[in-house]
Amino acid sequence: MGKIDTRTSPSFSPPSPRGRGLGGGGSLGPSWPGLLEAGADGKSDNFAIRARTRADPSPCPPPARGGGTRKESAQYLPVVLSPDTLADLAAWALVEEAELTPKPGLVDRRGSGAHRDLDLETLRRSARALRPAFRAMAEAAQGRQPAQSLREELAAIGRAGEVHMMAATGGSNAHRGAIWALGLLLAGTVIAGPAGPRRIAATAAAIAQWPDRFAPQHASNGERARQEHGAGGARGEAWDGFPHVVAIALPVLQASRAAGATETEARLDALLAVMASLDDTCLLHRGGRPALDAAQAGARAVLAAGGTATPAGRAALQALDADLLARWVSPGGSADLLAAALFLDRIDRSFAPWNA
Repeated sequence: MGKIDTRTSPSFSPPSPRGRGLGGGGSLGPSWPGLLEAGADGKSDNFAIRARTRADPSPCPPPARGGGTRKESAQYLPVVLSPDTLADLAAWALVEEAELTPKPGLVDRRGSGAHRDLDLETLRRSARALRPAFRAMAEAAQGRQPAQSLREELAAIGRAGEVHMMAATGGSNAHRGAIWALGLLLAGTVIAGPAGPRRIAATAAAIAQWPDRFAPQHASNGERARQEHGAGGARGEAWDGFPHVVAIALPVLQASRAAGATETEARLDALLAVMASLDDTCLLHRGGRPALDAAQAGARAVLAAGGTATPAGRAALQALDADLLARWVSPGGSADLLAAALFLDRIDRSFAPWNA
C-alpha cells in the first residue's frame, strides 16, 4: 500500500502560460495530447465515462437545452479519462497556480514572494515529482466507493508522493496541502464521473471523512495552527466538501470570465475570493490572527474595488501584496484551493457540452 510508479509520462511538460492582462498563467488547458482518449476495446482499466466525441472539444458553454442543430446532437460514444490524463491535469493545475501573476505574498513569475525556500522553478519541479502519485491515486480509486480502505490507501500514496516532492525540492514543502486536496478530488472524479464539481467534491468529502489508522501522530504546522486558532484547516475543508472551491472559487472564476475579465484576472479574482473567506492556516501559522485579518480585509478591498480587471482593483492588489510581504506571510492554503478549483474547472469545462 502506498507504492507509486515514479516513471513520468513522456509527454508531461508544464504548459507555457498564454494569459493576457496582468501577466502569467491563463492557459485554458494542458498542453499534453489525449485529454480524451477513446477506448478501443472497452476493456481498459481506465476510468470510463460517456461523452460525445468531437474533433476538438470546445471549452465554450453548451447551447441552451432544446437548442442546437441535428448535427450538434451527435452520437454518444464511450470515452475514457485515464489515470495518466487525470494526473496530467492535477500537475497542470499546480503549475498554472504557481505561474499566475501577480499573487499577493505568493511565489509567481516576479519572484519568491514571502518565501526563502521556494521559487517558481521549485514549484514546477514539485508538480512534476507529484505526477506519479496523482496517477497512483486515480488508479487506486478505480472500481471503488468511499471507504476506510480507500482513504488509507490514498493517504499512503500521498505520503510516498510527499517524499518524492521533498527530494525534488531539496527539502522544501511546496505542495503538501495540495497533495491532500487534489488526491481526494482525483479519487472523487474517478468515482463520481462527469457529474459536476459539487458531486465530485461531495464524493471526495465522503472519502476524507473516514479515519486513517496509519496517519503520523506528529502535527503539521497547519494542524497546530488549526488547533490553536480553531480554524477548519485542510481537513475541515475536505470534510465539508471543499466549499471554498465549489461555492466560492468556481463561481467567481465563471462570473469574472462572463464579465469580460481575462483568464488571468478571473483566476486572481477567484484566489482573492477564497482569501477573503478562508481561515488560511498558512497565514495563521506564520503571522497569527493579525496576519489573517489583514489578508482577508485586503482581499475584500480588491474585490470591492471591482476586482483585478479594474485600475482600482489592481492598485488594491498591489497594496495587499506589499502588506503581506512586509508581514512576511503567504496565503498558501488559498493557493492550494485555487489549484483545486482549476483542476475541477478544467474537468468541468472539458465535459460542459455533454453535461448540459
